[in-house]
Amino acid sequence: MAQLDSRTVSALRIILDDVCGHLPLNSITARTFVASRILEHAKTGEQSFDELRQAGIEALRVVPSMWR
Repeated sequence: MAQLDSRTVSALRIILDDVCGHLPLNSITARTFVASRILEHAKTGEQSFDELRQAGIEALRVVPSMWR
């Protein structure tokens, strides 16, 4: 499992805000689901901004609508 540096962690926060920016503020479960998927990809070594953003978008597509 790859160690994440502070630059990557900052990028993950930006990606999460970008991907989930349209969700209501109380959509904590959906944001958590998306964040976990982005983090999973980052920990496998994917650290390209575009790849991680795409992982977040894909996670948002499959998150149950009741969580949004």
